[in-house]
Amino acid sequence: MNITHVCLVGGYTEGLNYQENNIIKYQAADGHRVSLITTDHCFIEGVWGVCPTEKDYINPHGVRIIRLPFAFPFPYNINRQIGIFKGFKEILEELKPDVIFVHNLQFQDNRRVASYKKRHPNVTVYADNHSDFSNSARNWFSRNTLYRLWWKPCAKSVEPYVKKFFGVMPARVDFLQNIYGIAADKTGLLLMGADDESVERAARKEISASVREKFGIKQEDFLIVTGGKIDAFKTQTLLLMEAVKEIPQENLKLLVFGSIEEELKEKLLALCDGKKIQYIGWAKGEQSYEYFAAANLIIFPGRHSIYWEQAAAQGIPMICKYWEGTTHVDIGGNVEFLMEDSVKVIKEKIVELLDDPEKYAQMKKSAQGSGKNAFSYRLIARKSVGLEE
Repeated sequence: MNITHVCLVGGYTEGLNYQENNIIKYQAADGHRVSLITTDHCFIEGVWGVCPTEKDYINPHGVRIIRLPFAFPFPYNINRQIGIFKGFKEILEELKPDVIFVHNLQFQDNRRVASYKKRHPNVTVYADNHSDFSNSARNWFSRNTLYRLWWKPCAKSVEPYVKKFFGVMPARVDFLQNIYGIAADKTGLLLMGADDESVERAARKEISASVREKFGIKQEDFLIVTGGKIDAFKTQTLLLMEAVKEIPQENLKLLVFGSIEEELKEKLLALCDGKKIQYIGWAKGEQSYEYFAAANLIIFPGRHSIYWEQAAAQGIPMICKYWEGTTHVDIGGNVEFLMEDSVKVIKEKIVELLDDPEKYAQMKKSAQGSGKNAFSYRLIARKSVGLEE
């Protein structure tokens, strides 16, 4: 098929482990002709800004990437709320897709997707949603003005023309129905996941051994790994570090990776001793897969990130913060959930597993079962365009 992805909410960055990167990779690997229309912004060494790459190029997986400028000469933060782009209508006509997949719904040019479908009734349109109440519409004003008055009409404009709206977590299916007003029979779940090839490479014994050697962690040590953005919305990482610091077992170790908000850096680094607790910086490329593969336990004490599904796909036991609508990573006992933010509760969960090897062994057995295949991006890429149930 000729598949075009529309990724105009935010942008697209080569080399990341995001959903859009993996879906287009595996659709191209399956032999489809794949293109992606995105903005002219991306991450440059972890910092968001105007992307220095070409505006129209073929990426390493054979996917055509097209970067469009905003239509108006306004600051980025205003333009991203408007979501209108130069040349969007024209590039859709040039590409002539059989299938359009829209990533997120918060842009006004969504209406041009509806217009394209009207002109080309044989095209099939899918869309997804990455918003829920943990990352969006967190207060009355945002929920009832920005989302219900400004973004909901964008979603409703394409509703008659979209075959299926996917939420990428159960909470995000609920958001589609209750905030955007999408009919329940037009919504479904499309999980985020992990790059199958990266999972397979990282699972090699020499990979985990090299990670442990690099950071001075013995093979018999019990290693906890956590990763992701550490900011005002994810200060729970500091609670995890304090909990590990209070546990006396010498063979317990913690590796922390990810970006740190400047205001939290001093406090976080003060909790590192370079032995038991280490901050190891930003994870580049496939490093996150390697770090997780070296772990005995992965802990996500704060808000959901794409690393949750990646860790589930890698078959490593987890402890995650409980959020309603995000328990999909539990595939039969591989996850323990934290019901509150406190050093005491995190510490108790860790100690329980250290003191009960049988319970940990059962978690590991569940983690490595067939349920982890639900997070395979090879299969998710096919499901996203109706080729897999």
